[in-house]
Amino acid sequence: MQEAERKLLSLLLPEGLLEYFQILEVDQVDNQLHIYLDELNIAPTGYENSKLESKGFMPSTEISDFPIRGQKVTLHIRRRRWTVLDTGEIITRDWNLVREGARMTTEFGIFLKKIFG
Repeated sequence: MQEAERKLLSLLLPEGLLEYFQILEVDQVDNQLHIYLDELNIAPTGYENSKLESKGFMPSTEISDFPIRGQKVTLHIRRRRWTVLDTGEIITRDWNLVREGARMTTEFGIFLKKIFG
């Protein structure tokens, strides 16, 4: 993604979203935008040195976001899950830990906490 496009998208989407999610598709149906996002394959905190294998995604969650140019916006978000190869444990990113760290804003952390609990 070019820098100008990334900057524009970061102003339109919830703050910090592009750090952890990739936009796959944008559909415009009638007066509504549907934005499809997948979590990036970035190891969760505490597992950076573990051997992880991505095992696909959790079911998609739909979130209504602020309208853009008078069009309703629905975000379709798929969170990634991994298997820790040494233990066989299935893990997902702990959004509470991410929010407490310096890599994302509190606003985005609260946004995700409302979605995923």
